[in-house]
Amino acid sequence: MAAATSGAKSCPANFSAAVDRILSGFQEDFLWPLLVAEFLVAVASNGLALYRFGTREQRPWHPAVVFSAQLAISDLLYGLTLLPLAAYFYPPKNWQYGELACRLERFLFTCNLLGSVVFLTCISLNRYLGTVHPFFTRSSLRPKHAWAVSAAGWALAALLAAPTLRFSHLKRPLEAGGCTSVRPEACTKCLGTADDHQLEAYRAYSLVLAVLGCGLPLVLTLGAYGALGRAVLRSHGMTAAEKLRVAALVASGLALYASSYVPYYVTQVLNVYARQRWRARCPAFASVHEATAALDQRTYVSYQAMRGLMPVAICVHPLLYMAVAPSLGCCHQSCLGCRGSRTPEDAGSSGQVLPLNVMATPQTLGP
Repeated sequence: MAAATSGAKSCPANFSAAVDRILSGFQEDFLWPLLVAEFLVAVASNGLALYRFGTREQRPWHPAVVFSAQLAISDLLYGLTLLPLAAYFYPPKNWQYGELACRLERFLFTCNLLGSVVFLTCISLNRYLGTVHPFFTRSSLRPKHAWAVSAAGWALAALLAAPTLRFSHLKRPLEAGGCTSVRPEACTKCLGTADDHQLEAYRAYSLVLAVLGCGLPLVLTLGAYGALGRAVLRSHGMTAAEKLRVAALVASGLALYASSYVPYYVTQVLNVYARQRWRARCPAFASVHEATAALDQRTYVSYQAMRGLMPVAICVHPLLYMAVAPSLGCCHQSCLGCRGSRTPEDAGSSGQVLPLNVMATPQTLGP
């Protein structure tokens, strides 16, 4: 790209400033109040889920509870990153917490977002094993295995998020004086993306995040829930109403994933492409009006809208993945896996009191 090519002309500062003023307006008007509301709901709901897990769930935790607790921790930490981001977007958009805090906030934002996807995938695979391969699960899957997988999941999320520590940076004020809404050039910016000369590398990184942080987990989740759905439909130990409830819960989880994480990563990649195209044309613009007219505002607004709407999934996770767990008030007798001749020893060994309200045992699925 022109920005990374040796000898390429630089983009005039007044063009970049005019574009930044337009783009920041959406964040200052729309994004910050939404992030504050999501922060409050995400912290309250996931904090309550963790409290219930810690106080009402028998130890050692079942593998399903281990993964659900990791999801709640990831969502809680992600929710905590929304408040400094909302404070930054509150007009005038100005970062006041220094370079280290800027990089750390962007890293924690990305790491916990990836962690959320990782543990959603673990929950879906755990449900698949417990339902489709109940004998293997009861004989082989133990809490220590779930803790080991969780540790690997956190390590993977941190590894994928590590490049944000390099790409994110502060953009110092272009003008001296106090930062105000009418003088945004005097404000300090915390940029979560790369400088113009690193856009090509950041584009490659955003593609890696989209594939490994969204595409691959989605494929695994679809495969696991597809197999689970077939097993439930073929089961002779469930009523039609129970099958419908399972289908509704699975469909809700998949719909939430497809409507939040997928559009977020797709619009992020498209936004980087749009920025590259504009940056390559910038030196040839004859005026500020021409520079602003060339903006792909539709792509930018779509990405910013998903930045605001994607955390809704974090707020809903306790409802879909934890609120029906026994520790959050579900009656054990309403769970399929709690029926029949199941003994306390079985409950302790199976480790599969699934938040889906479906616990596959030989009695559930038949021979």
